[in-house]
Amino acid sequence: MDSTLSGATSTARRRRRLTNRIKESVHDLNVQLTLLNHQVGAHLDLRDADLECLDLVSRYGPMGPTALARRAGLHPATLTGVLDRLERGGWVIRTPNPSDRRAILVQVIKEKETEIAYLLSGLSHAMDDVCAEYDDAELVMIADFLLRSTKAGRIATDELTED
Repeated sequence: MDSTLSGATSTARRRRRLTNRIKESVHDLNVQLTLLNHQVGAHLDLRDADLECLDLVSRYGPMGPTALARRAGLHPATLTGVLDRLERGGWVIRTPNPSDRRAILVQVIKEKETEIAYLLSGLSHAMDDVCAEYDDAELVMIADFLLRSTKAGRIATDELTED
């Protein structure tokens, strides 16, 4: 066999192995973060969907229930139950939408966010330590990889939603 062809085959095989290793690591990360979120929810007496919706409103600001249901991938009737639980627990309030008085906005009660931040502080500190091991150029590449991976996940989710 030609050594150039053999080298190309070896390079392709190595690339497939690395790509598979990355996919497995992303899957492992997803599992670990799901377990962490489940533990955070258990400490706060929140269901997984409740914590997810709370996170979305906290990250993206006040939003209407329809927009929240879409972002969370929940049926509007399911979201109503989530919002009722979050409101009863003192996590969110529903306020009139200033640009459309017939609509409401869901807002997180800021003081409650500190409870979640405290429970996630271990991860935050550990991630600071992980990031400290990389130089700026590597961090830029990792951030780009994560943004592109998030986009790939969003596309895959949208495709399944359309089915």
